[in-house]
Amino acid sequence: MNGARTEVAAGLRGRSPTWSLDQPTGRWRAYDYEDLVSRDKASLDIFWLKDESLEDAENLPAPELILQEIMEDLEGALAQLREMAGDLGSEA
Repeated sequence: MNGARTEVAAGLRGRSPTWSLDQPTGRWRAYDYEDLVSRDKASLDIFWLKDESLEDAENLPAPELILQEIMEDLEGALAQLREMAGDLGSEA
């Protein structure tokens, strides 16, 4: 999996902005760090992504149950991928 992540990261680093004054409908725009932090109320913290349902550790399911649910989700996803591969005529 690390190889795939490396390829994705390399692809993102090599990406060129699609937005410009000449192309205002472009979907991707690069910002310099200095430009971002110079803005009023700029923050690069992602604290707002916190899942409040996980704040109280006493109410979390047992690790074994969490692991079992993850495994079931992954097995289901793998079954779907195998079905799609079969539909495409591939045997993965």
